[in-house]
Amino acid sequence: MNGLVLYARSRALPFALAALAGTAAFAVWAAGRLDAYLDPERRVPIVALAPLLAAAVIGTSLHSASDTLDRTAVRPWWPRRLAHLAALTALAAALLAPAVLGHAQTFGAPAVVRNVLGCTGMTAAAAAVLGARLSWLPAFAYVSAVYLGGGHAHGRAATVWAWPMQPVAQAGAWAAALTVCALGSAVYVARGGRAEGPRG
Repeated sequence: MNGLVLYARSRALPFALAALAGTAAFAVWAAGRLDAYLDPERRVPIVALAPLLAAAVIGTSLHSASDTLDRTAVRPWWPRRLAHLAALTALAAALLAPAVLGHAQTFGAPAVVRNVLGCTGMTAAAAAVLGARLSWLPAFAYVSAVYLGGGHAHGRAATVWAWPMQPVAQAGAWAAALTVCALGSAVYVARGGRAEGPRG
């Protein structure tokens, strides 16, 4: 038990949990002000951007104080990393989904879950390559670019590269998000977060 407490503190998990709860509360509040019952597409900002914020919060907890200590530990670290990432991803999806209940076939809760998976995978890979402090940057740049420039993109290719902005029924968007999630998670679980200087 003491080991779990130390692990949680070293990864700033209490802060991450509080920030995820705050992100979910903000998403519910913002979605309620969009009058989405008039037009489900009004939910697109919540569907695209709330998962991005949640992934950024998760990224802050994916750091490692010393990759040397991780490599020389008696027990392998990858099961802890996998459980850590999977638990926070599942929690983020569960907390954000109620923000967009209804209209499940357009921009409803399944689209939020898809985007949480994709954004978190991108953030996890960035944590392994850039470090936890900058792990939010690639996902932020990508989702922002798609949000600003890909909202009216059409065609089969657009369902893949513009996956954060696609309705639930687009299989290409699901394939892209799940691929990003799987690859990014595998990179992080295998390598861990890039070691950085002292935090705080």
